[in-house]
Amino acid sequence: MLPSEQLEALEKASPGPPFGGMIGRPLHAASLDILQINTGKRCNLSCRHCHVDAGPGRTELMGRGIFEKCLEVLDRYDIGTIDITGGAPEMNPELPWFIHEAAALGRRLMVRSNLAVLLEDGYEHFMNLYASHGVEVVGSLPDYRMERTDRQRGAGLFDRAIEAMRRLNALGYAQPGSPLVLDLVHNPVGTYLPASQAALEHEYRTRLKADHGVDFNTLFCLVNSPTGRYLEYLIRSDNLIDYVSSLRQSFNPSTIDCLMCRNTLSVGWDGRLYDCDFNQMLELPVSCTSSCTVGEFDYGELKTRRIVTADHCFSCTAGAGSSCQGALR
Repeated sequence: MLPSEQLEALEKASPGPPFGGMIGRPLHAASLDILQINTGKRCNLSCRHCHVDAGPGRTELMGRGIFEKCLEVLDRYDIGTIDITGGAPEMNPELPWFIHEAAALGRRLMVRSNLAVLLEDGYEHFMNLYASHGVEVVGSLPDYRMERTDRQRGAGLFDRAIEAMRRLNALGYAQPGSPLVLDLVHNPVGTYLPASQAALEHEYRTRLKADHGVDFNTLFCLVNSPTGRYLEYLIRSDNLIDYVSSLRQSFNPSTIDCLMCRNTLSVGWDGRLYDCDFNQMLELPVSCTSSCTVGEFDYGELKTRRIVTADHCFSCTAGAGSSCQGALR
């Protein structure tokens, strides 16, 4: 589906006041602490819940010129976290060079990986690369049970993710006294909201250690956003109206001040700027007409910009809230 068709489907499935009407005031950025860089849509997997609609056949990849513009921004401004995502970031051939350059800036540097890619031919070196540059690995593991993860990602993907975790642990990730951080991301397998992040983290830690002997640092719980491939799944399974209704009914106003768009800026593979990765997939650019690409970066304007919202934003305010750093409350 085209982004415009996704927005239209969401509007039809979401009767009631729009997201902006629910919060009762314009939403503005409060700071600019995180630069999230989407390296492209190429991925070795085609997961059911993917809001990016990433996959092996996608050709969109960030080029070195855009990476260089990102480095110029990071060198000029005090943005504390560099958050690299995709697709599978490892499938962008410029990533090793960018990791080396970004690590030299001394910021928090994190890469969001599906873990399974780290075992594929030509990509095994990334584990050593990440370890040698102190990169925080944020690994996607939708569930601690094999059958649920494989249902969402494909047969055998759970075992591959566990093996990747085992090798990362051997390099020092998530080990006592080690600075190397391995976090995991949980997405519900289905059309419901995640359980308590604290409870799920305890369950993940207990079961993964007992059953597979692997360790991690923190679990991030994400609510599935009704965008991309996940939106198409909701439509095919005739669950879109019910899912959007559950997001609306679970709206939690106390999450507003903590939303990731309030301190994060998303850079698309082509250099265009967005309030978040979800807006990027719906092609909803930032509201700053004079600062719409990373090459036109106006820090003062961007850190107080008006946030562009639509009904998919209800996924970030449902229940305990959801962000790329996990639950908000």
